[in-house]
Amino acid sequence: MRTTSIVSCLLLSLYSYSQEEKRADSNGVPPTSTTAEKEALQFNLNADGSHYFQFTVMNQTWVRFNENNPGTTVENKLKDNSFDIGLRRTRFQAFGQLTDKVFIYFQFGMNNFNSQYNTGSNRKLHAFFHDALGEYKVSKGNQLKVGGGLTIANGLSRFSQPSVSTIMTMDVPVFAQSTVDQTDEFSRKLSIYARGQVGKFDYRFILSDPFPISSSGNVSTTTQAQTYSTFSNYGHTLQPQAYIIYQFFEHENHTTPYMTGTYLGKKKIFNIAVGGIFQKDAMWRWSNNDTVYQDMKLFAVESFLDMPLGGKQDAISAYAGFFNTDYGTNYLRYNGSMNPANGRTLFPFDYITGQGPTYGNAYPMFGTGQVIYTQVGYLLPGKGKSRLMPYATFTSAKFDALQGNKMNVYNAGINCLLNGHRSKFTLDWQNRPTYEVVTSGIEQGARKNSVVLQYQIFF
Repeated sequence: MRTTSIVSCLLLSLYSYSQEEKRADSNGVPPTSTTAEKEALQFNLNADGSHYFQFTVMNQTWVRFNENNPGTTVENKLKDNSFDIGLRRTRFQAFGQLTDKVFIYFQFGMNNFNSQYNTGSNRKLHAFFHDALGEYKVSKGNQLKVGGGLTIANGLSRFSQPSVSTIMTMDVPVFAQSTVDQTDEFSRKLSIYARGQVGKFDYRFILSDPFPISSSGNVSTTTQAQTYSTFSNYGHTLQPQAYIIYQFFEHENHTTPYMTGTYLGKKKIFNIAVGGIFQKDAMWRWSNNDTVYQDMKLFAVESFLDMPLGGKQDAISAYAGFFNTDYGTNYLRYNGSMNPANGRTLFPFDYITGQGPTYGNAYPMFGTGQVIYTQVGYLLPGKGKSRLMPYATFTSAKFDALQGNKMNVYNAGINCLLNGHRSKFTLDWQNRPTYEVVTSGIEQGARKNSVVLQYQIFF
């Protein structure tokens, strides 16, 4: 009883400190109304509120029907279709501007929690620190900030460091988080970085210390039968990264390294950007009776548009990106977000390279080759907090290991924004490919669909 009283008093105390003029939140989202500003779980550290500390919470619940890949099993039983309920993301954030120069940020939570989440013998081991960083502002403005810690600050693309609470689509294009859960912790790495905004340029330069592939739970070896590259289990090298944006109109928010998905017409944004990631001897394979080491070289060029249209409070959001991804010879990795299955039969329906599960909703998401990704959405005219925003996305990849077969994925959906990104439903349909091994090589099998309903709460 006493503990409950103490907690209640603490929460009331934090609420009483919430400031009238709330700054952008940890994902760079500006306040939407006076009411939202007063509801921030935040307290000031000085009289004018320029020094503060704040807490946010987010939860994304998925209800999904999925047409499973051929040969999929769920708890050892063949299943053509799956229905599941899960938590795609659950996050707690704590951050603040402690002095004029010092910023600190923490994020704690879990991902992909459904009934088939593989936790060994303990389903309780899920939550972990996503971010823990400290940052020092060298300049008076945003020209130069230096920081370090466990962070999502990345090169390559804006979707390599996405603000998941503000994304327009059901989910981010995960392929842009190029080493996710291989040599990083859900796209975060131990890094030092410099970032800032100079004139119309927004830049970030990062030096990362990647995790060994063995710590992901994968056993990485080379054998005489292995003609494709995997992440090397021998030696350790650092990973330089860079990302540079040219901003034609307004500057994007700069509170954290996270990049906003859509501003819902509240800013006029048009950017072009280039990014890259390099790691020497990151990969290995077997060739000519010996182990061959290869560099990982990833490059992207992209453009992002997000702005209001006319005077009807409607808005457009659009993105187009080209990715050249070199993970070494014939690298290919399957992945499926919050996979609803946990096994497959042994007969070879899908092209298996030893990278990732091919069952459930998985498809070739990462590979050596080229990827084009586009998305477009339209915030329908309207007044008030409740709005509708339909969208569509297209991913087209040409991976070397698929022997000339295209990897095309289509998504379409609609957001029902009850209170901006703070409370929204999203309905999404996805159509994806499968692949089969035949005598002549690889060919496409039947295409599969999934339908997901998500409810997001962000405060």
